[in-house]
Amino acid sequence: MSKKTSYLLGILLTIIIGTILYWWLCCRDCTSCENKNWKDKNIVKESPKVKKATVNPFSIKDGSFALNSKNNFNFKGSEYHFIEPISDDLKNAEAKLKAYLNENPSKRINVIGYYTATEKNNSAYPNLGLARANSVKNYMVSQGIPSKLIDTYGELKNGLAPDANNVYFGPVDYKVKTIAADDTSEADEIKALHDKILANPLVLNFKSGQTSIVLTAEQRQKIADISKYLDKVNNAKCLVVGHTDNTGNAATNMQYGQERADFAKKYLIENEIPDAKITTISKGQTEPIADNATEEGKAKNRRTVITINE
Repeated sequence: MSKKTSYLLGILLTIIIGTILYWWLCCRDCTSCENKNWKDKNIVKESPKVKKATVNPFSIKDGSFALNSKNNFNFKGSEYHFIEPISDDLKNAEAKLKAYLNENPSKRINVIGYYTATEKNNSAYPNLGLARANSVKNYMVSQGIPSKLIDTYGELKNGLAPDANNVYFGPVDYKVKTIAADDTSEADEIKALHDKILANPLVLNFKSGQTSIVLTAEQRQKIADISKYLDKVNNAKCLVVGHTDNTGNAATNMQYGQERADFAKKYLIENEIPDAKITTISKGQTEPIADNATEEGKAKNRRTVITINE
């Protein structure tokens, strides 16, 4: 074999070996990658899991007495008025509860309204749960259960989950309690509440043309106290008194005072305090609490005072 032939065979052999190595080290991996990418593109990605809505049925148990309904009072997120209409089986359960309470004068019903930290409290109460409980309480009263037999509470419960339409199914629970014949705690509590409200009534100062009410935490608690007192005392009334400064004439100011009182009443009604429990009057400019010679004094005199009748 000539040198030239050997040289050509060497070149050919180098090309063949190089081709084999290239395929083994590179192309085989590329094919694997392409196959992997192809598979990845055809993998159906799972949709993010949606948390299942919490459902809390109506349920009450007291010894041998038990009430159950697959339905309960439902609420939209951040709302404190329950969704209507009420189901027939829930109405039947409420009727049975009324009969049980009438037959057992020592019994009381606790209504606990729940709310989550993500909801906004648009009510006049310290928390949304208490506002929901009061909404349910008013329905019970409309069905003939005396309000003095119902205690309302609010409780944070972040485990609740709404459905896709932002509806919470039954964020309300119920518990029956028994009051002993010699237990005076209820009467003592109501007496203390009476004195507390009269000593420190709720005062709202309005600006001209104001169309909404924004309450502090302290003011919200005062409304809760007034609402509770009205529930427990049969003839109790919420007294709303409108006052003005001395700008303008006395007759016009008397009218302005009444408008302010009526505005506050409407707000209280929207927050589950019954219309029949609220009395409004105007004192106009007749009872100033500050000097009308200054703007600061006038602002203090333009007020609405919410308290209870003695």
